Amino acid sequence: MTDDLSAGAAPPPPAVARPESGAEPDVQPEPDAVAAAEATAADPPTAELPAVAEPTNPAEPTNPADPAVPLQPRRSFKAWRGRRPFWGGLLVTLAGAEILVTEKAPLPVVLHVGIEGLAGYLVPTIMLLCGLLLLFSPAQRLFYSVLAMLLTLATWITSNLGGFLLGMLLGLIGSSLAFGWAPEQPARRKLFRRGHSVST
Repeated sequence: MTDDLSAGAAPPPPAVARPESGAEPDVQPEPDAVAAAEATAADPPTAELPAVAEPTNPAEPTNPADPAVPLQPRRSFKAWRGRRPFWGGLLVTLAGAEILVTEKAPLPVVLHVGIEGLAGYLVPTIMLLCGLLLLFSPAQRLFYSVLAMLLTLATWITSNLGGFLLGMLLGLIGSSLAFGWAPEQPARRKLFRRGHSVST
């Protein structure tokens, strides 16, 4: 009877292996979590840097009224003007042009009158060339300024009293300025400010 009961009873459940104390159970990660971890490792997050304003170039000064407009052409013209007798050459050029304007006789009449009438055009033309050479070839400024002064004095006789005195005055002042100009001089504004600060 005992054998019949044992034969008709259900078999016992299989024994489940329990993890030892301190050992972590073997848990398989989900596929989505694995893919997300691999993507994060491949592309690490980058922190967004704040926008930094580009520094302005100190070699290009800006206009206080409009900072977008550089003042480089003005600086370059000022440097070009400082390397030559600018005002002297400009005045001699204006003197020659003014004396030429005062000569209103047409060219056939001048040629018919002779060499004296031709000198009325020739002298101020050479003055005009001397003024331009003072501006664009300042290395020979002493020769050009002396020649311009002699030609200016000659216009008193040849060209309507030196262009009615105005051209002759401009020529004398301009040739004197060109003769007295010297290169590599400090700016007069700096000298004036320095003397003013010392006196105060």
